[in-house]
Amino acid sequence: MNSTRFLTAGLIFSLSALPGINAQTATVEQRSARSSASDLNMVTRTVQAVDYQHRSGATKIDFAGTEIMASARGQAKVESKKGYLEIIELRLNFKMPTTFGTEYLTYVLWAISPEGRAVNLGEVLVGSNQRGKLDVTTPLQAFALIVTAEPYYAVRQPSNVVVLENSVRSDTRGSSETVNAKYELMERGGYIPTGYKFDPVILDAKVPLEFLEARNALRIAQSAGADKYASESYQHAATLMETADRFATTKHSSNKELIATSRQAVQTAEDARSIAVKKIDEQRLANERQTSRDAQASLQTQADDATRLKLQSQADAANAHAEIAATQAAAAADVSAAQADASQARMAAETAQQSEQRSQDEKIAMRAQLSKQLNGILETRDSARGLIVSMSDVLFDTGKYALNAGTREKLAKIAGILVAYPSLAIQVGGYTDNVGGDQMNQKLSQNRAGAVRDYIVQQGVSTASVTARGFGNASPVASNDVAVGRQENRRVELVVSGDAIGVPSR
Repeated sequence: MNSTRFLTAGLIFSLSALPGINAQTATVEQRSARSSASDLNMVTRTVQAVDYQHRSGATKIDFAGTEIMASARGQAKVESKKGYLEIIELRLNFKMPTTFGTEYLTYVLWAISPEGRAVNLGEVLVGSNQRGKLDVTTPLQAFALIVTAEPYYAVRQPSNVVVLENSVRSDTRGSSETVNAKYELMERGGYIPTGYKFDPVILDAKVPLEFLEARNALRIAQSAGADKYASESYQHAATLMETADRFATTKHSSNKELIATSRQAVQTAEDARSIAVKKIDEQRLANERQTSRDAQASLQTQADDATRLKLQSQADAANAHAEIAATQAAAAADVSAAQADASQARMAAETAQQSEQRSQDEKIAMRAQLSKQLNGILETRDSARGLIVSMSDVLFDTGKYALNAGTREKLAKIAGILVAYPSLAIQVGGYTDNVGGDQMNQKLSQNRAGAVRDYIVQQGVSTASVTARGFGNASPVASNDVAVGRQENRRVELVVSGDAIGVPSR
């Protein structure tokens, strides 16, 4: 396990792109998904990241165009110093971003961590000479760099209009092993909901780009529902936009005032959009939890009916046995009646057996439904121990046990399902690879398991139903000799059991 270090780097970035941009969507190892937080189409993509060694001196890294701008090329100089990474100069030669869609007005430079976290480093403004410049800093040590087309500079999630990615050279100084960082992108057209009328922004050389971005940001915030779910912030952004409009149409207003107000409108509109997305997601989660509770109540009613039928069948069988005994005592007097009573007793016994089978079938059905619900959020498999929900190491920051935003979101959904099954037991187990000392790995696995247990308890799962235990590196599921195997061994598992799903709690 590498310790985290920061660095300083000087990056001089020069690129060129020939005419004929192919506007097809990037397809390098990407897949469609639904973003639970924004309910927008999302895709994932991988890019090579480099761990620049602390104060290791200057090094170089190349940049290459993607499928939609294949002719772009570039080179960067990275110098490791102390405390942060500085990208001294970024130069581009691009076509206007509106080539990719009416909602795209600018370019943004992103740093991507090996865990897939995207950090907005800043806007790359394209001037009249089709070139741009940017000075930024970042505290990251291991990262990849990409450039995307965006509707405005303050976006929090990169779009999948990736026009440039870094490319590791043979002489690039860094760790001996590079990491493929997988990160999420917003799919083309994701800023405009289906059926929403979004007129294209008309570019006007008489007003600064910041003014056009402000209009874009406000309209996108409205399309995301900010006027309803974040009305105060949205109205503030609308007021700022009105002020910017006055500056743009007043002859005596300064360009500086117009740009400053426009940038504030962009930031406020993005905040309003983010608040709205969060509230919409919270409402959706609440609805899903209620649906899960209703489904559980229906299943419980069916189970109660089966139990009552079983008890009734057992009582009928007992009465039948009593009648058989009485019939046997009077067998000498009435053999025919005894045979009839025996037949009735057999029928009662068969009824009891059928009732027991129905009860088992109910448990199997409940187990299958719970497995399907859990598997829709995290990988879930059935075993003799119960249903095993697996969480990979990427849901935590490297070497830490604090839950990141993605982990909390998924666990909130898991908890929303489990609270509807109060009779079940949940065992949380933490596991690590064999890198580092046994004592450190044992403590890390215990802390991760405890963090998961505490969070789902906060979400409403009964404390008495959940236990947590760290197993360190004692139970690998793959070889620790390769990076892929070690990543599989770094995991947290939830084992769900209970008589209600036909698996006795251990």
